[in-house]
Amino acid sequence: MPWSRIISGIIAIALALSATLLGGWYFTIIFAVIIFLGQQEYFNLVRARGIAPAAKTTMGVSQVLLVICTLDGSLADAVMPIAGTLICFYLLFQPKFATIADVSASIMGLFYVGYLPSYWVRLRAIDTAAFSNLPFGGYWPTTWTDFWEKANSASLPQGFTATLLTFLCIWAADIGAYTIGKFFGKTRLSDISPKKTVEGAVFGITSSIAVAIAGAYYLHLPRSPFTGLALGLLIGIASLLGDLTESMLKRDAGVKDSGQLIPGHGGILDRTDSYIFTAPLVYYFVTLLLPLL
Repeated sequence: MPWSRIISGIIAIALALSATLLGGWYFTIIFAVIIFLGQQEYFNLVRARGIAPAAKTTMGVSQVLLVICTLDGSLADAVMPIAGTLICFYLLFQPKFATIADVSASIMGLFYVGYLPSYWVRLRAIDTAAFSNLPFGGYWPTTWTDFWEKANSASLPQGFTATLLTFLCIWAADIGAYTIGKFFGKTRLSDISPKKTVEGAVFGITSSIAVAIAGAYYLHLPRSPFTGLALGLLIGIASLLGDLTESMLKRDAGVKDSGQLIPGHGGILDRTDSYIFTAPLVYYFVTLLLPLL
């Protein structure tokens, strides 16, 4: 593995962990940058197919969406219909008549690279107000023993622990799928991504489940073995589907990578595709299902 890939991977993980720990506007700003760059790559893929999307309008309302998610997550869902209306309004008054593809690609850019990733901000924002001890809604632990003492895990913000556990499950799924697929994979999973194998996918999902079960036990989640199993399965499958979806977009655009921003990894979308579908599922798992248990 090239050193550039290893070093950029370490930097990305360190940045993600730092932003996740701090939460508040610190987390939002990092995600705002990621979503901005990701939407740029998405619209470049779209333009490769001769489509003219409302890129600037879509990218602008996506940033507004992140601000609203940070201020009041309950208002975030109202942004989608309003943003969709603004996008259509913009396309209607262009000198060139907009096509169905132009409208569809714009709405997809809002939904796929704006709305769905915004759930990471909502997920991390859980309990933010109660635990904030830094300016701009940030959090910093008063003692680091809470991280390795199981009895004190309840003193950590639920948004932080849920976000971190989801990250760990995705990383486990990615590493497990890559390792087993590379050395033992024989059965092709899909023509969309020829290098992915059934063996790698199964082991990746299994790795996600194992991490989730351990995390559920550590965090004292209700009925932890079954909760961890369900959560890990959910994250593992959503992570895989996100990867395949981005591969489908790249195949249609006729490119190998969505960009060249990250040395050894490609573009932002190449590294964050596994995260796109997972955040909404985990958010509703935590906010709707766990209270019932």
